[in-house]
Amino acid sequence: MEGFARGIELIREGEYFAAHEELEDAWRAAEPEERDFLQGLVHVAVAWYQAGRGEEIGCARQLEKASRRLAPYAPEHRGIDVAALLVQLDAAQAIVAKGSLDLRPPAL
Repeated sequence: MEGFARGIELIREGEYFAAHEELEDAWRAAEPEERDFLQGLVHVAVAWYQAGRGEEIGCARQLEKASRRLAPYAPEHRGIDVAALLVQLDAAQAIVAKGSLDLRPPAL
């Protein structure tokens, strides 16, 4: 799944919009049992993209969707430490709830 690997790489590079594009392509081509996982990663990329654009409500919604979709794949899936990512998403949600969009980049 080339789009998956490239999407993860782009998130690590802070290229959230491009990551979202790659992961969305992977999501469309995925087997049904992988779709929620990939959609969750799309939400991660979009949350950080929205934070960078100053879109607090959009960021908060994407963080919540990411957590909901990724939770069933914990603790680990496809080389991603989903449990650790969920902790990061919770921390990001707390920051956004306080009115800040100063999020640490997600560590995948």
